[in-house]
Amino acid sequence: MSLKIKEKLAGLYSRFNRDDNVLILINADPDAIASAVAFKRLLWRRVSHVVIASINVIKRPDNLALVRYMKADIKPCSHSLMEGFNRFVLVDSQPHHSEVFEKINFDVVIDHHPDGGRRDGYTDIRPDYGATASMMTEYLRGAHIKPSVRLATGLFYAIKTDTNNFQRQTLVEDVRAFQYLYRLCNVHMLQKVEQAELKPSFLKYFQRALKNRIIRRSRMYAHVGTVPTPDVLVLIADFFMKVDAVSWSIVSGIYGKKLVVIFRNDGVRKNAGRLAEKSFGCFGSAGGHKDMARAEMVVAECGIDAVSEDDVKMQRWIIGRIESR
Repeated sequence: MSLKIKEKLAGLYSRFNRDDNVLILINADPDAIASAVAFKRLLWRRVSHVVIASINVIKRPDNLALVRYMKADIKPCSHSLMEGFNRFVLVDSQPHHSEVFEKINFDVVIDHHPDGGRRDGYTDIRPDYGATASMMTEYLRGAHIKPSVRLATGLFYAIKTDTNNFQRQTLVEDVRAFQYLYRLCNVHMLQKVEQAELKPSFLKYFQRALKNRIIRRSRMYAHVGTVPTPDVLVLIADFFMKVDAVSWSIVSGIYGKKLVVIFRNDGVRKNAGRLAEKSFGCFGSAGGHKDMARAEMVVAECGIDAVSEDDVKMQRWIIGRIESR
């Protein structure tokens, strides 16, 4: 065990006692799900009880398949659930990413997204890493814990998806974690998860995005209207990046009372997080990585409720905000 990881483990474990009840909170996606399960494994026999809870409803078929194959018991987050715990952990996210998270004093925060500046208890934030799963793999190895086949497969898939098969920003540490997990994971289980990406009901939103698409200076925009889950927007944005000569994919839709805008780019001298923040940060939460970002804002608080029922006007407003930056 390296001195660095030994020190990190000591700092992490010092936050817990054997009689602690620990709640691990996530905004569920493959990296968050696998990292939470890995953290739970780190605490095995070190605390009284550990539960994983998600602030979002898991709807994407691949995420549901991952939860099923990993046998990850993930509860919906609620105030009543949180009352039964005295220690709180946040993985693959930071307090400023959600109004729910902002209200909690976390004992541990582990993440690979850009540093939000807040420090809760033990904090390990490494923005240069491609995935939080890579960080959690280091913790497991440092603790001399060999992950089970299910956990190894989940962590492997998380690194694969968050780095987009290493096309996004990564470090050699991500590669090392990936190589280590490859020897332990189940390839057939991995294929089952990867092939469960689309529900038939999602196809109509792809059709709507194709109909509404606008291309300007290698940027492809599409406003999809009301969607059953923001995950649909992510799938469409990733799909548009496969189109030749498209270097930016910006897909938006209405979920509940919020306008959600998903940003993707090819990573060449671009910064999606900065563009999202400059375009929509004054209306709500916005930010992310250089090649992928997200903005969410309550429609009624943006001064755009007058056009919220008109998809064409909404798309024009979004494009205008982005191209004026």
